[in-house]
This record gives sequence, structure tokens and C-alpha cells, in this order.
Amino acid sequence: MGAQAAGPLVVGVDSSTQSTKALVVDAASGTVVARGRAPHAGGGAGKESDPGSWWASLAEALGQCGDGARRAGAVSVAGQQHGLVTLDAAGAPVRPALLWNDVRSAPQAERLVAERGGPAAWAERIGSVPGAAFTVTKWAWLREREPAAAAATAAVRLPHDYLTERLTGEAVTDRGDASGTGWWSSATGAYDPAVLDHIGLDPAALPRVAAPGEAAGTVRTDELPLPQGALVAAGTGDNMAAALGLGLRPGRPVLSLGTSGTVYAVSRRRPADPSGTVAGFADARGDWLPLACTLNCTLAVDRIAALLGRDREAVEAGGEVVVLPFLDGERTPNLPGASGLLHGLRHDTTPGQVLQAAYDGAVFALLKAVGQVLDADSAADAPLLLIGGGARGRAWRETVRRLSGRPVEVPEARELVALGAAAQAAGLLLDEDPAAVARRWGTARGTTYAPYERDTATWERLTATLADGDALLRR
Repeated sequence: MGAQAAGPLVVGVDSSTQSTKALVVDAASGTVVARGRAPHAGGGAGKESDPGSWWASLAEALGQCGDGARRAGAVSVAGQQHGLVTLDAAGAPVRPALLWNDVRSAPQAERLVAERGGPAAWAERIGSVPGAAFTVTKWAWLREREPAAAAATAAVRLPHDYLTERLTGEAVTDRGDASGTGWWSSATGAYDPAVLDHIGLDPAALPRVAAPGEAAGTVRTDELPLPQGALVAAGTGDNMAAALGLGLRPGRPVLSLGTSGTVYAVSRRRPADPSGTVAGFADARGDWLPLACTLNCTLAVDRIAALLGRDREAVEAGGEVVVLPFLDGERTPNLPGASGLLHGLRHDTTPGQVLQAAYDGAVFALLKAVGQVLDADSAADAPLLLIGGGARGRAWRETVRRLSGRPVEVPEARELVALGAAAQAAGLLLDEDPAAVARRWGTARGTTYAPYERDTATWERLTATLADGDALLRR
């Protein structure tokens, strides 16, 4: 353990695409007293993952936390959204989990939307128009392409649910992560029986949805270095946890630059975007978290830097080259079959300009959605909160400033998903609002960067290239 703790200890877990991180936090002050991190088997770069590897990584990460984890009074697990975990009657995985970034179910997504009344009907009832990332489309794909696996499935879980259940023995989820499945209705606050019937999924196979602030149970496993009987919060999805970790209030837009890129804000109004750009997620507290997600963010830009043989920060201004870095299909805009597009090369185009254009293309896709996730009465010049691994990179930060024309704030805290989970655990232990806990901890403190004059020329080039390349991007 590092710093000394004055209050009770809590554990916050971030089980992401590539690794599991664990923080031991003083619930009174927010001081991180111990931390651990363990990669997932296989490196986590694929679109399928063995849920058992998440549990093994959690054990390793908690083990690195030493005595702090063994003294915790409460724990919460936040996890990557949308993943389809299928378990047999004994609780063992039927097959590797299908992860959020697997777009094989794009045909099923298109068909489901049409079969259940079209985009507007989905947005009004479910809150989102399901794309290939959503769990409902993955289950439809599994039934169609791997019927034996679907038939052997006795329980369906999201990644964070799977870990919470192994901790507690209880099948519990929360409204935030459930709202990314496509079978939980934001209109009713419950699973939608018509959708479940349509996709042939028994409601008994799904976990109970805990109310905000409700415990999932207590630690009932001796496989992890956690105290038996410690409270376990319901947990939530990674984006909902990051919002908690920031103590986010309505009207503050967040850009998260990680494996995927997301833009979101807390809202007190239930979102229902029939265009499908904005997912109408619930948050972990009782409000809403309208969110737009891009599949191609830091990994895509890093890949282009590697192809060019350049350091990721070795960008150069100038030129008129445009890069749409849709290396893995895309979700915003909804182009699941797209590949990357490079346009406007000249004899004098430099590798550094191409790399800068890749940053521009990734940031452009996120900034286009900022106005759609914010309520109409939000301030047009509100600072952008920049989080995720990319927030530490100068090239990412400068690109956001230049293309947005807004001030940018970068919190000092790095592990905001795990901190949000810790705040949820602390809220449960202390009977407090977890967002208020995070604000008391000062997790959003950081550096503010003044706005630049907006680069409208680059924005217009990107807009035109996206429109003109539509046929190519849809092949």
C-alpha cells in the first residue's frame, strides 16, 4: 500500500477490452492507496474474449493491491459495455464472449430494426436504435449462425454482470449497462418482453436489474483477495462509471479517447434519437447518459502512425489530405462494412500531414455528435472534458481544441472508470450519492486549455469527403 487511509477502504474495478484495473480508495478522501493492473489473455485486441480470463486478470490485479484489497468494506465492478456472455446451466461459458467491437451482427441489426417497427419505434421504446455493437444483435447472430451454442445457453450476461455474479453468487445488473443491450426499455425501465420474445430469449436467462444505490450482494468467493461479506455494488458499464468518476453534472460534454471514442453528457431528459447516432443510455444514478461512440480512435490512429513509421506525436500541419480512419468498420457514422479512406494526396504531402489528418478524422466523428448528446439549453461554449488514454497525448488534445473551438479540460485523475466504480462502492458503504462522493474527492480537477479559433477549412474538407465517399464506405 502507498498512501495512508483515514476512512474505510473501497475497491473500484475497470474490466475493459484489454485489461483489468483495480484501485483501492479511501472512501473519505478519495486517496488511491493501492492499484493493480493485469492484461487479459490474448492481449485483448480481438473481438472475442474468454470471460474466465477477465476473472483471472481481476485476481491478479487485486493481488497487486496487497493488504488494501483485503481490508475493503465494499467493491464495485465496471466493465466494457454490450458484450454477450453466454453461460450454460453450470455457469460455465458456452463460447468466448462476443465483444462490443465485433460488427459481424450488422445484418441482424438491420433486420431487427426493420422487423420491430423501424428506427423511430426502437428509439421511442428502447431509447436507442441498435447497431452491430448492441447485445441484442449479437444474440440474434448467435441464434442464426451458432444455433447449438444458443440452445446450450442457460444464462446471458454482460461482462460486468459476469464478474459481479462470480463475486456474489447473485445474477444482478444495473440500469446503465442494461440500457446498452437493446432489450431493456428506457420507456418502462424494465426488460422489454416483446423484444425478448422476438429474439427468442427467455427473460429468466437475464439478471435482475438493481435500482441505483442498491447492493448486488456481498463477497461470497474465496478465489479473490477480498474480505468475505464485503458489500458488492451493482456495478455498471464503463462509460456510466466514468461519468460517476467525474461527478458529472448535466450540460458538461465528455470526450473519451480510448480504444473506442465516445462523447456523452448527463441529462435529466430521456433521449430518443431516431437517427441512431445517439444511444439513449441510462446512467448509473437515475438520470440519462446520451452517448455517441466511434469504433476507431486511439488504436486506429496508432496503426496509421505505425504504417507511416512515425511516433504517434510526430504530426505536421498543412496540406489538404483527408483521412477517415475507419479501419474496423464504423459506428458513428453507421458504416459497419467501411474501411479506411485516404483522399487528397499530392507530391508535397508529408507523412506527418497524413498522420495529422488521421487525428482530424477520428476527432471529427466525435465532435459531430457533441451537439446531439447535449440538451438544447446547454452552453455552446461549455468546456470539453477530455478523458481516456488519448487525453494525455498532445496531438489528440491540440486536434480537439482546433476542430472544436471550445476550451478543453483534462482531469489529473487517469483511471476514471475504476474511480467511478470506487465512488459507487463508497456511495453504497456510506449511503451517499456516488456522484457527490466523486465531487467531494475532486476527481475532475485538472488543467484547462483555452480555445483556439475553430479550423473550419479542415472541418469542411472532412464533411465533403465523408459525403462524397459514401458509396465506397458502404461497400
